[in-house]
Amino acid sequence: MFKKKFLAAALAACWSGMSLAAQSNEFKVTDIHVDGLQRVSLGAALLQIPIRVGDDVDQGEISQSLKQLYRSGDFQDVSVYRDGSTLIYRVKERPVIAKIDLSGNKDIKDDKLKESLSSQGIRVGEPLDRTNLSNIEKGLEDFYYSVGKYNAQVKTIVTPLPRNRVDVKFTFQEGLSAKIQQINIVGNHKFSDDKLLEQLQLTDHVPWWNFMGDQKYQKQKLSGDLETIRSYYFDRGYARFQIESTQVELTPEKHQVYITVNVHEGDIYKIKGITLNGNLIGRKAEMEKLVSIRPGDTYSGSDISEMQDILEKFLGRQGYAYPKIQVFPQIDDKDKTVMLNVNVDPGKRIYVRNIHVLGNTVTKDEVLRREMRQMEGTWLSSEKLEQSKRRLNRLGFFSSVETQTNRVPGSDDQVDVDVTVKEQPTGSLTAGIGYGTTSKISLNAGITQKNFMGTGDSVGITLSRNAYSKTVNLSHTNPYFTKDGVSLGENIYYRDFDASNANLVSYTNKTIGIKGTLGFPIDENNRLSLGLGGEINKISQNDPYEQIRQFWDIYSGYSDAHDNSLSFKNITVTAGWSRNTLDFGQFPTAGSTQNLDFEVAVPGSDTQYYKLSFETRHFLPLTKEHDWVFSAHGRVGYGNGYGQVDGNDQILPFFKNFYAGGWGSIRGFASNTVGPRAIYRDYYDGENGYVPGRAIGGNGVAVGSFELIFPTPLVSQSYVHSLRTTAFFDFGTAWDTEYDTALAMRQCVRDCDEIGDYSKPNRIRASVGVSLQWRSPIGPVVFALSKPVKKYQGDETEFFSFNLGQTF
Repeated sequence: MFKKKFLAAALAACWSGMSLAAQSNEFKVTDIHVDGLQRVSLGAALLQIPIRVGDDVDQGEISQSLKQLYRSGDFQDVSVYRDGSTLIYRVKERPVIAKIDLSGNKDIKDDKLKESLSSQGIRVGEPLDRTNLSNIEKGLEDFYYSVGKYNAQVKTIVTPLPRNRVDVKFTFQEGLSAKIQQINIVGNHKFSDDKLLEQLQLTDHVPWWNFMGDQKYQKQKLSGDLETIRSYYFDRGYARFQIESTQVELTPEKHQVYITVNVHEGDIYKIKGITLNGNLIGRKAEMEKLVSIRPGDTYSGSDISEMQDILEKFLGRQGYAYPKIQVFPQIDDKDKTVMLNVNVDPGKRIYVRNIHVLGNTVTKDEVLRREMRQMEGTWLSSEKLEQSKRRLNRLGFFSSVETQTNRVPGSDDQVDVDVTVKEQPTGSLTAGIGYGTTSKISLNAGITQKNFMGTGDSVGITLSRNAYSKTVNLSHTNPYFTKDGVSLGENIYYRDFDASNANLVSYTNKTIGIKGTLGFPIDENNRLSLGLGGEINKISQNDPYEQIRQFWDIYSGYSDAHDNSLSFKNITVTAGWSRNTLDFGQFPTAGSTQNLDFEVAVPGSDTQYYKLSFETRHFLPLTKEHDWVFSAHGRVGYGNGYGQVDGNDQILPFFKNFYAGGWGSIRGFASNTVGPRAIYRDYYDGENGYVPGRAIGGNGVAVGSFELIFPTPLVSQSYVHSLRTTAFFDFGTAWDTEYDTALAMRQCVRDCDEIGDYSKPNRIRASVGVSLQWRSPIGPVVFALSKPVKKYQGDETEFFSFNLGQTF
């Protein structure tokens, strides 16, 4: 088309009522006119013409000016005439696209298709190049062919509009995908057809029960499957394996596909030896130790790739950010061996010029920079960069953290590092609601801010009230009290607790306390803490069960005769160790945490006791994408008294007991209800005996959980970091070593199975269920459906629970 128009224009240029050729071959241009302009300005058109008034031109230069106008892309027809010494260009502009319509496309989404069309110049407001439409149609049809739709057709309809505008409509007839009727592998002797076919994504057979499977042919998947077959053989020693040919045959109606793959297997080869050559930066011995391939091993392509990755990471830790590890296999077909010659080219050591922090609108730069282990002015270390990324993720301030290195223009040994974060809400309205078969509805609420005004400090001003507790809690933690990472936390609190409304026996406890804690970093993952606090407890006992009688008798000297209460003043010292290797602060998928905590009321306190607890949590990814993860959690605790008061051995105060059951413990059981029960003296049919009451907790606890984290069904990939679905198995118990229930069990007169022997941790409860966790703008929201699979008579169970503001 272009050639025909250009020829016509060239012929027109030769004659304007008087042939240019008939006149002098060269003349001076005194004026230039451009006729037919509508959208294109005269100035823009003249800029495309390489002739100016006053120039001496000949026929060749005039022809060249025509070509120049065509190349501008603004015109679909151009001609030139000479009137004396005046050149007259007559143009017909290309029409402007007023609207683009799409019809019938399902496999290609509108936004993707319009993006592709725009990159090829087809967009609203731009001139339409009709010669490009046929290429676009062919390209779209080629795409459909690549996904097995060989009957697909793409047509373009151009509708003229007034003022030299057009509507462009693409109509698609996608048709059906061709199905794979049969896949044949020819030449394989070492591995069966079934073994090789099960490695492939494409398949010629889908079982009736596999509703997600299909037999559709796709060219890209076939290329991937051929590489899979090649890797399968290479990983098992077949160094001379080749795919000799691949045939894809269509049936005449283009609805079925037959695929034939011809292979040459060869023999199994062994590793003869490995040599490291090149620039080994003076660390040859260290690098040789990193190579796990040994002479005599079966040749494996994946082992070679893994060796390359290990060596590249080693060099990356030394500042060589762009190393090249090339492996040259020297194959001996006679001995069936392979000599691996590894050439190491570390390149130049790369230094970090600047670190740019991007995306933080609330969090201050210094909060991010103090977590960075990659420093400016030092060499670039891939290990320190990953370590920095992990530390930022653990803060819990960001939903994503990405790092990117950019070479400094004009320098071959410097880079800038961009740290891009996406902030997420760090304040939370902590609230919860639960429903149990016995406990009915319970509520709680509070407010905290983990990144106060972007400083990284944690501040809590909690004013909460629920059925069993009124709490005022002021807390503050500065994680960088010193530049070395020593943290300082302060906490002042008041609590009025009514146990009867918390699924426990009836008592009240009014507590005022103050506490300060220092945290000391040991290394990147370990910290020690030391705390000092003071606490005043006023206990009112309204439910005279046997275990509390024992406590009341020991500490009767602290009784207030006015209201039959006990008051205690304690000074406590706490110490702890924590370790954290999690990849994320919220919704982790890999790593583990451990916490060991010790609390002791110092000698001279009204109640002398100690408590020791240990908690661990592990996350093991089952897939490379970390969408399937196995998680294990365990917590154990024990406490008791030490010393004597008035000749009696001190015991752990009952209001410091451990509890089990409920969210974060054993789901499916009402909160705090698993473990020892209160024992009451009672008269039944004239006999003096014992009956059980509600839960009271114990001085020992052990709980655990196994979870399978899996992708949330029917949810798009964009929500993968804000939703988490798990299937869980919870188990555990609480027990009391200080009260002998033998007498009560012998003389029990009613509901005796509920008393049980809780002196040992053998009355274990267990439950199974599923949970959904959502990282909402106001804090984590958790739903759980649970079913107890091991319980005892009298246990309070709950099928559904809901929590806002707490996650694990």
